Amino acid sequence: MIAHSFKDKTFGPAQKLHGATYIVDVSFFAEELNKHNIVIDISKAQEILKVVLAPLKFQNLDDIDIFNGNLTTSEFMAKYIHDKVKEMCSDFFKGKISVTIGESHLAWATYEGDSK
Repeated sequence: MIAHSFKDKTFGPAQKLHGATYIVDVSFFAEELNKHNIVIDISKAQEILKVVLAPLKFQNLDDIDIFNGNLTTSEFMAKYIHDKVKEMCSDFFKGKISVTIGESHLAWATYEGDSK
């Protein structure tokens, strides 16, 4: 759960402060399985996502300095989460990472990129 506003007329009523409840899915893709026949340790992936999301939970994104001057759209937040996850697993994961944020059954955004 977050709150934010979009300071741009493109976003109509969403220019005002409003809340969103995100569903965040992170997928890891690899060309081949590792010696343990996995792409990534699921427990490790869950812990990384928990750490990445913790500073965002129940926050007004407009008040977080690192987002100052950015439109914190679902697409932007998916890239932000992707980059943080990538940073935390770059030592042991070398595939693709995809982050999907869902705001409702109609509104989803995905950002995908290499972990390199």
